[in-house]
Amino acid sequence: MIQDLRGRVAIVTGANTGIGKETSTALALRGAHVFMACRSHGKAEKARQEIQEVIGGQGRLEVLPLDLGDLESVRLAAQQFINRGLPLHMLICNAGLAGQKGITRSGFELAFGTCHIGHFLFTRLLMDTLRASAPARVVVVSSKAHRHVKDFSLEQVRQPTSSTGGIREYAHAKLANLLFVSELSHQLEGSGVNVYALHPGIVASDVWRSAPALLRGIIKPFMMTPEQGAATSLWCATSADCAQESGLYYEDCKRSQTSTLARNRQLAQELWDYSERCTAR
Repeated sequence: MIQDLRGRVAIVTGANTGIGKETSTALALRGAHVFMACRSHGKAEKARQEIQEVIGGQGRLEVLPLDLGDLESVRLAAQQFINRGLPLHMLICNAGLAGQKGITRSGFELAFGTCHIGHFLFTRLLMDTLRASAPARVVVVSSKAHRHVKDFSLEQVRQPTSSTGGIREYAHAKLANLLFVSELSHQLEGSGVNVYALHPGIVASDVWRSAPALLRGIIKPFMMTPEQGAATSLWCATSADCAQESGLYYEDCKRSQTSTLARNRQLAQELWDYSERCTAR
C-alpha cells in the first residue's frame, strides 16, 4: 500500500498510456502533484482528464510537454518545471518504445535516443532540484531484455535502427538505462536522492505497438496488465522497504540481479562521459 503522498511532487515520463498512466493514477490517488511529461499534448491531456475522473479531488495532475527524442524539447521541459519553483520528490523515467525503427530528431538511434539520451539529459537538468528536495528518488524503467546484450558499443548509436524489428537496439537502450542508474547513484551518493532501475514485466501497453506482429503474437499470452506492470515502479518510488537502497535493480517489487555487463563500472563511466558530451551545448 502506497502511503499518503500529499505535498509530494512527481514527474512521470510517458504518462499518457500503459504503465506511465497507471503510475500517475496511483500517485495522484494518494495525493501527489503529478506532472505527466509526454510528447503528445493532446493525448496527455485526454489521459489527464480520464485520470482526474478516477481520482476525483485527490492529488493534482498537470501536463508537461516533453519529446525525449528532441534535446531542445528536453531542455525546455526541464526549465518549465524549474521555473515553477516546486520541489521534485519522484522522477520516474518511464517512457520507452520497442520495435520502432529510425533516428531521433537529435540524431540518435531511436530507442537509444529516447530511452537513454533523453532521460539522461532530463535527469541531469533536474538534479539540483532533486537534491534540494531530498529525500527524493529517481526511478528508471529498464527491462530484463538488457541481458541479451553481450557487447555494448557506442559506435552505432548515431546510426538509424538496423536490426529486424529493432529488438537488438531496444536491448542496448535498456542496458544503457542500467548503466546510467549505476553511475547516477555514485554521482548522487550522500545527497539524499536514491536511484532505482527495474524490469516491469512484459506489459500489454503501447510500447509494443510497432513491434513485429509475430513477436507480439508470441508474447501476448504472457503479458501483464498496465496496472500490474506499474507495481514495481510504484514500489521503487514510494516504499519504505527500499528507502535506504540506491543504484540497484528490481523485479516483482524485490531486488534482482543484472547482467555482468550492466555491473561494469568502467562501462558505466564511459557511457556517462559520452552522454555528457553528446548533450552539452
